[in-house]
Amino acid sequence: MSTSSNLSVRLVRNATVLVTVSETTFLVDPLFAAPGDLPPIQNTPNDRSNPLVPLPDIELSYDAVAVTHRHPDHFDEAATEELDADVPLFCQPVEADAFGDDGFTDVRPVDDEVSFDGVTLHRTPGRHGHGQLAEEMGPVSGFIFEADKTLYLAGDTVWYDAVERTLDQFTPDMVILNGGEAQFNHGEPITMGVEDIVAVRGATDGIVGVVHMEAINHCLLTRDELRSKTENVHVPEDGAQISL
Repeated sequence: MSTSSNLSVRLVRNATVLVTVSETTFLVDPLFAAPGDLPPIQNTPNDRSNPLVPLPDIELSYDAVAVTHRHPDHFDEAATEELDADVPLFCQPVEADAFGDDGFTDVRPVDDEVSFDGVTLHRTPGRHGHGQLAEEMGPVSGFIFEADKTLYLAGDTVWYDAVERTLDQFTPDMVILNGGEAQFNHGEPITMGVEDIVAVRGATDGIVGVVHMEAINHCLLTRDELRSKTENVHVPEDGAQISL
């Protein structure tokens, strides 16, 4: 599989993206359900069924799958049914057995780093919220995709010291953040809001893009609001691509 760009990210929907590094494409966090097929996230400011929007009409062609964590807005039953059982699937070690139980036969847990088709994947830490709520949300990860160019896909995390350390360590050419400022009825947001994104923008010279917006009922920060409150941040619509 080839591309005219050394590094590109195409937003599918929510956190589902196609990451192309050199000539290898990864499908990240596949959420394939039709609009309204999933229940609303509970204990949130509205009760709209998920996903809120359909998949865009784009080709989903990829060499491997990477899953940052198994929350249902990042990996759903429809993905389990539609993905080939033998697709190379990279994940957190703690969730490897669950993918095996789902019938996947080429599960590749990433403890620290692994290589695939000329790309090195480094698993990075994340904090899915603040305080006790972050603990309750369970383990989450991000990934560095490293070849001639380097992408940092942060996953479901807020801005904290480990994100800053990752930026310093890998100096990525592109950073993809999960925005939306997902919110329960109690506690602080569990994904990045404007302040988090501005902090990342100030900590890297790379391209910054934000996904994970306007697709799930507890993501309250809109694209228009984020665009109006940030500078030099890409906020793609579903189906759009960010390229070097």
